[in-house]
Amino acid sequence: MLFDLDGTLVDSAPDLGRAANAMRQARGLPPLPLAQFRPHGGSGARGMLREAFDIAPGHPAYEDFKREFLDCYEGLMYDTTQAFPGVAAVLHGLGVAGLAWGIVTNKAERFALPLTTALQLGATVVVGGDTTPHTKPHPAPLLEAARRLGVAVTDCLYVGDDERDVMAGRAAGMATAVAAWGYLGPQARYSDWGADAALNSPGDLLKLLGLA
Repeated sequence: MLFDLDGTLVDSAPDLGRAANAMRQARGLPPLPLAQFRPHGGSGARGMLREAFDIAPGHPAYEDFKREFLDCYEGLMYDTTQAFPGVAAVLHGLGVAGLAWGIVTNKAERFALPLTTALQLGATVVVGGDTTPHTKPHPAPLLEAARRLGVAVTDCLYVGDDERDVMAGRAAGMATAVAAWGYLGPQARYSDWGADAALNSPGDLLKLLGLA
């Protein structure tokens, strides 16, 4: 079992949004409702900066804004981020069944490794956005996770809440499932992503695997 992190295992959107709002307030701009940032939680800095400042990669100031955002987020990423309801029971169920599992995220190791440790998720492997030369939707991070787990890609199921997760899983030759409780992205039609399954709640994964 492999999982995306933000929007799949953990709800980090409020802290991501708070980092973007801190940047707005530093510029004399009013904070935006955290709910406005939520659909963009899976896009990390790119999504937060687009929503907060209408700035995107390619803009002359984007890299400076991104560095500032990441530094700000690092200082508050533990404040409210927590596992989604039901996730702990699912991870316990996987352990009881003897299934190895890991995390594959586009979040840089600088954030992913300490955050997963702080939340005591218990992943056997954590592959971040800078662990390999590529990020999702490239399959390289998923292939690296399977290698570290010592399992064949055809024996892996990858669960994520973004179309990039499904694309990466399919490119790696893995089965895929959509975490429909996650961020999904604005106006997402996940039924069109081509995943093998859609899960309405974390507990649905145990049912899919015949463990509940």
